[in-house]
Amino acid sequence: MTELYAIILFITVLLFLLGTGVWVGLALMGVAWFGMELFTTRPVGDAMVTTIWASSSSWTLTALPLFIWMGEILFRTRLSEDMFKGLSPWLAKLPGGLVHTNIVGCTVFAAVSGSSAATLSTVGKMSIPELRARNYPEKMIIGTLAGAATLGLMIPPSLALIVYGVTVNESITELFFAGVLPGLILALMFMAYVAFIALTSKDWNPSVETGMSFAAKLRNSRFLLPVFGLITVVIGSMYLGYATATEAAAIGVLGSLALALMQGSLSWTSFQESLMGAMRTSAMIALILAGAAFLKLSMGFTGLPRALADGIAALELTRFQLLMALLVFYIVLGMFLDGISSVVLTMAVVEPMVRGAGIDLIWFGIFVVVVVEMAQITPPIGFNLFVLQGMTDHEMGYITKAALPMFLIMVVMVFVLIFFPDIATWLPENLRQVPQ
Repeated sequence: MTELYAIILFITVLLFLLGTGVWVGLALMGVAWFGMELFTTRPVGDAMVTTIWASSSSWTLTALPLFIWMGEILFRTRLSEDMFKGLSPWLAKLPGGLVHTNIVGCTVFAAVSGSSAATLSTVGKMSIPELRARNYPEKMIIGTLAGAATLGLMIPPSLALIVYGVTVNESITELFFAGVLPGLILALMFMAYVAFIALTSKDWNPSVETGMSFAAKLRNSRFLLPVFGLITVVIGSMYLGYATATEAAAIGVLGSLALALMQGSLSWTSFQESLMGAMRTSAMIALILAGAAFLKLSMGFTGLPRALADGIAALELTRFQLLMALLVFYIVLGMFLDGISSVVLTMAVVEPMVRGAGIDLIWFGIFVVVVVEMAQITPPIGFNLFVLQGMTDHEMGYITKAALPMFLIMVVMVFVLIFFPDIATWLPENLRQVPQ
């Protein structure tokens, strides 16, 4: 009965605090405080201070603000314009034409920024007016942007994977490489959908692009060299064992500063704005992580995670049934919380269940990220939907309908991961064999 009372208390207090507009991190601390006061005799203040300090002083966590800062710096460069110039000549003749620049552009920028919102804003501010001027379908422009921008949560450096790794104490580097192949496959699935619609839709009638010689295409490709060089240095340094995730993040910051300087977009104002933007985002995530760590401690004292795990084990669900239940759970939760909040809020309960079922935690991290990617484009709290609404002035319902096919493709991707788990585990396992 104690566990039942604890469940009712935690859920009631959490919903009340979130419903009154309290920040997610503070809401988690509030729930933990009530739980500690009612179900334990340990001094709550000492426990809270110790837990928050331990969660905030993790060396692994230092990669988070650095990768965020790297994305903030690149957000203020001409990167999106250069990517469009470099990619468009090669993509124009594919079925679907320049709509593919949304997907490929988001994939490329996701590899230098772990933020879905930064990816969406950077690529969208350039591609939306260009694609509209060429008479591409508006729903396809918006839908592909909404879906492809979520790749910022999957392709390294991913903020969601850093948060997940810190929460469950798994290698950030291995999680990063686990996300590479699934991220690329998901991007190819988006592109296949665009090609299918272009070949079958009667409403597809964009302006025809003028031809460009092979030599001219190569000349335009020089615009891609800086960003691909940065990706190679950051990801390659981790893969070859020369740098940890934190060290690679520091290299990425220096590289992005050099890139901004070469483009002439680095000024004292842009430097300050990027630093403050990174600080705001990092502080928000750090507060959520601190609250989640305190909640995990509080729930541990009540025995709630183990009781729930034992209760679900008693149902004798198969591995597939458990994953389907978690899929539905995270989709529903994602309608009301952002992806990072969903991850840290639930791991105290979900992690014991997953370990008990014998599910690889590296693989499960990719599963969770794919599912919380959906939260970025599901109403009423889909963050990408709000960003697109501000960029396009469309109603939320219109944007949601445009993004629905991308949501369904992500659902398909979940099943691809379940039936072909090596997609996520092959590269990390291969990474372990690389001499360090």
